[in-house]
Order: sequence, then structure tokens, then C-alpha cells
Amino acid sequence: MAIRILSGDITKQHVDAIVNAANSSLLGGGGVDGAIHRAGGPAILAECRELRRSRYGKGLPTGQAAATTAGRLDAHWVIHTVGPVYSPDEDRSALLASCYRESLALADRLGADSIAFPAVSAGVYGWPAASAAEIAVGTVRATDTNVADIRFVLFTDDVLAAFQHALG
Repeated sequence: MAIRILSGDITKQHVDAIVNAANSSLLGGGGVDGAIHRAGGPAILAECRELRRSRYGKGLPTGQAAATTAGRLDAHWVIHTVGPVYSPDEDRSALLASCYRESLALADRLGADSIAFPAVSAGVYGWPAASAAEIAVGTVRATDTNVADIRFVLFTDDVLAAFQHALG
């Protein structure tokens, strides 16, 4: 497996699967979630609504992953995962690691060869960039997967630097 750290817009990646740092409603939001829904178009939201109706009536649980079409994105699928909100009083790192493991497991089931991850929970959910990067890179390295091309596509310089440091 090749792990790369890239600066840029995740919606512009040409990969089999783009991971969305979704909220549990699966109905779009801000940040990466909003950008993916805007760029991918209404087909993503339509499938998210169907997932809510058929499987996740109370929302996608934190740490889990579900796939939809990628709509107009240059990908086959969007893998939605819900990261935990950071808490200095409660260790939620296992939930954050689960986002990456479950996304890779789903990518394997879909037959994806390439995947692009954002920095799950490192935006509005408040996870410190250095810790989020260590958990993300460490989890991906430790996960047995058939996905050959793994990219972390990061939007801000501080998060990019944290992931570059974590990768070594």
C-alpha cells in the first residue's frame, strides 16, 4: 500500500472512493461534508436519504461507514463516516480509529483500489490536528486492506503539516 499526504480539494481527486467526514444525519453539512454534497450533486443526497430510510433511521453511528454513489465526483463511491467530537475529558480515539478501519473495510468490500481521506474530526469536531493525524496514519498503516493507493487530502496548512509529520 502507498500512503500519500496531499494538499488540496478532496472533491477533485480521481479515486475509486472519496471518504466524507459526514454528520450522523447523512443529509449534508458544512466543511468537507458540504463540499462533497455540492460537488457530487443531488444523487449523493438521494442515496443518503434512502440509507436513512432503510438502515439508519436514527443516523449513522459514530465510527461506522456507509457508501453511496459519488454522483458527479470523479470517483465511483463516497464512503460516509461519522467521526467523534473531540473531548478533553473522554478518550474517543478508538471511535476515530474506527472511522478509518471501517472505511477501508467497506472500500475492500466495494473492490476499491484507491481512496482519498479527509482529516476526520479535525475540523468543526475540534480534534487537535497532531492527534488526529497520528490516529489516522497509525490506523491506516495497521489495517489489513487491499486498497493500494491511500491518500490523505488536506485543506489547511496546519493539518497538512500534522499529517506529514505523522507519516514521517
